[in-house]
Amino acid sequence: MSAGVDANRAAGQNESKPQRRKRADAQRNLDALLEAAVTVFAASGVDAPAKEITDLAGLGVGTLYRHFPKRSDLVKAVFRREVDACADAAPVLAAEHEPAVALEKWILRFTEFLKAKRGLAAALHSGDPAFDELPDYFLQRFEPALGSLLETAAAAGEIRGDVGAEDLLFAVANLSLPGPEDGTGYSRRMIGLLLDGLRRL
Repeated sequence: MSAGVDANRAAGQNESKPQRRKRADAQRNLDALLEAAVTVFAASGVDAPAKEITDLAGLGVGTLYRHFPKRSDLVKAVFRREVDACADAAPVLAAEHEPAVALEKWILRFTEFLKAKRGLAAALHSGDPAFDELPDYFLQRFEPALGSLLETAAAAGEIRGDVGAEDLLFAVANLSLPGPEDGTGYSRRMIGLLLDGLRRL
């Protein structure tokens, strides 16, 4: 192999390392922005100043706008990230727990998602066509995640087998609405009753 070929290969390897570092840095910045946006949206709503988000993330406003030129881009990214994290928890819980326990833990995880989603409610229900595909994304990710947990628990004889994933998702969502008490105690009790009704005695 010629020295010229070796030199070119070495140069290519040296170029790839900075590119990988840039990609890793960009991903870390993106993750920091999304985590900060979840917190800020929950506390201040989706119209919170960009600087509030970037200050919490420890980044500049320019970095936010490079990733998310429009506020709707950020809202959609936050929504999808939270949906994905919740849906992806289902197989992890299924591998770690007995079927009925995995189902209960995932439903409680879903209620945490719903609590975070309230910070996005004003935007998601604004009629902005930028958000039109999000309800379908919600069902596309959550129906199979919950459906698998339900099927496994029903096959094990631990819950009744006549409850569909979509019905249960909307039942839990309705029970997670703010109740007559402050905090999450009321919702958790209502969801506990729902879960008791699913179990085979």
